[in-house]
Amino acid sequence: MAEINNTQYFKYNTDPETRVKMVLDVVYNAMAEKGYNPVNQIVGYIMSGDPTYITNHNNARSMIMKVERDELVEELLREYIRNKSWERKEV
Repeated sequence: MAEINNTQYFKYNTDPETRVKMVLDVVYNAMAEKGYNPVNQIVGYIMSGDPTYITNHNNARSMIMKVERDELVEELLREYIRNKSWERKEV
């Protein structure tokens, strides 16, 4: 049993794919709430690496900067392929 005087902590692990999806969702919604075109702004960030393309609203800028830009591209492409049913079928 844990000692009552010791601080306990909870460690929350998410797989990288889920984490990237969550970040993209928050960023997209924050951009839309502020009246920006989320697609244009996210593309600008991915292409340039300039975080000022992303609003600070809802901590979106800080969140997206914690994800590598290539991970963002991979996730966006992965979702596009899934939605287009281009994935290779298992034989």
